[in-house]
Amino acid sequence: MATNRLTNQRMYTLGINAAFHDQAAALVKDGVVLAAAEEERFTHIKHGKRPIPFSTYELPYNAIDFCLKTAGINLTDIDHIAYSFDPNLVIGDHETKNTVEIPLRPGVNSLNGWQNPYDGLFLSSILNAPGHLVDGVPHHLSDRFRGATAQGPYQWHFVNHHLAHAASAFLPSPYERAAVLVIDGRGEVATTSYWLGDGNDMTLLDEVKLPHSLGLLYEELTTYLGFLHSSDEYKVMAVASYGQPTFVDYFRQVIQLGEGGQYTIAPLKLEETFGPARRRGGPLEQFHFDLAHSVQAVLEETVLHLLNWLHEKTQADSLCMAGGVALNCVMNARLRDRGPFKNIWVQPAAGDAGTALGAAMWIDAQQRPLPERAERRYEMHHAYLGPSFSDDDIEAFLRWSKLPYRRLTDRSQEVAAYLASGHIIGWFQQGMEFGPRALGARSILAPPFPAEMQAKLNDLKDREDFRPVAPAVLEEAADAYFLNARQSPFMLFVNDVRPEMVDAIPAVTHTDGTARIQTVNEQQNKPYYDLIKAFAEQTGVPVLVNTSFNTRGEPVVCTPRDAVESFWTSPLDALVIGSFMLEKNRDGLGETYQELTQSETITADA
Repeated sequence: MATNRLTNQRMYTLGINAAFHDQAAALVKDGVVLAAAEEERFTHIKHGKRPIPFSTYELPYNAIDFCLKTAGINLTDIDHIAYSFDPNLVIGDHETKNTVEIPLRPGVNSLNGWQNPYDGLFLSSILNAPGHLVDGVPHHLSDRFRGATAQGPYQWHFVNHHLAHAASAFLPSPYERAAVLVIDGRGEVATTSYWLGDGNDMTLLDEVKLPHSLGLLYEELTTYLGFLHSSDEYKVMAVASYGQPTFVDYFRQVIQLGEGGQYTIAPLKLEETFGPARRRGGPLEQFHFDLAHSVQAVLEETVLHLLNWLHEKTQADSLCMAGGVALNCVMNARLRDRGPFKNIWVQPAAGDAGTALGAAMWIDAQQRPLPERAERRYEMHHAYLGPSFSDDDIEAFLRWSKLPYRRLTDRSQEVAAYLASGHIIGWFQQGMEFGPRALGARSILAPPFPAEMQAKLNDLKDREDFRPVAPAVLEEAADAYFLNARQSPFMLFVNDVRPEMVDAIPAVTHTDGTARIQTVNEQQNKPYYDLIKAFAEQTGVPVLVNTSFNTRGEPVVCTPRDAVESFWTSPLDALVIGSFMLEKNRDGLGETYQELTQSETITADA
């Protein structure tokens, strides 16, 4: 059973995101984040589920089980559960009702006062989540859930969705005082919200409410361009760099800026204005590029306008950001370079998955006894909060699988030489990243040259040709290769590549001359840092291509099994997993690499 927090003993808070998409769980102990992971990494269903009312009951059981396992506890040891959506903010006149009705057949557009006929089903699933948590757990995960009921023994908290976003941005940030901007598709009613963070407190300054949403506008254009909304917005951002601002006046008319951080958005009517939408997989024409460029440009200038108001309101030097729109690294760079704030920190899990972390940190901060409640005990220096596997775990799996592998004697130097000879590897080390970016724990790595490497990687991952690949660079060398380079460990900002360095790193230089950089230092991820440093020693270039370790339609790999399956079902040349290496076409390796790899290969017969 949970211990009484007033005894100054430990307090565990479990955060859950499940209302829309990107289900996730996070665990906080006395102000310190112990674990966080998205459900998709365990189920192999990208984004976990679609954001529809029929899936709201689905909880991140696998991610919760992982969090509990990390701490060595059961659900009955949890003191507080924080769910990152508050149904009480939208239940309205239905508060006294105990039942809901849903349509029996298609074509029902409204029902019993609900704006959407399935709103009742949506809210019912959330209100009944405490029961679903213990009654719906898969049998193979049931051990850690045993003994819990819908009543606890923990205390259940519904947390405002935008408050959870805001807390995820501010509470683990480096700042004791900061303005906070949350900008996404929607929460309960808010779509954009402004906060002031001070210590462990958050004050809501103002908010923009539905139906006006910059996030939903971007989603609508994503659908029109033939991509999947709530999933492929980053593709629109990539396509935008090929276009011209041909339609900015149209989007400036659609988005009307008001006073006090407010704005309104008129109906887009894209097909009525521009003609039929692009079919999924259809050709991308200059018109599509220009449309994407125009909405991206107007998004940037709109958010810059909102930030000018927020800065004037708060007089803060620092800004924290979260919400799905905060993953737009091109926008973030413009806010960094032209905005009024001296410092910007963006939550690496800025999408809905991060609300599990924010909800847990907020409830933890509110429930800890004084004077502990005022203490900031955690700063998010890295995102490696997911499952990790020891060399013993990995080797046991490789032996059991009867796979040929070998132990590396000098991992950094050997792998650097392999990369320098033009090969592409899967890289599986330490704790899995929390959030959508691969940051050197579950990555595909390659040299940043020649220029054709970008197309080769897109082919390997079965991605569209227009998609850029990103550089990981030693933190101390970043300024030599990229203009205005700052510490950027989460790959959430773009920088211009220095013109004199384009020929050295052509594969990571996008068509507009920018790159979405990740800076790497030894404290954050030593194996990753050592590899890039060794590559720099051998080639003179302290940069590697880093893209996520997955193939099209699949989430980023989580376990050794996932890594091996992805490796053997894709054109990767090798897999470096812990201290071990698995290779394909070993006879065709370069001379330099052969000289460095004389250690014995362990075969299936070992």
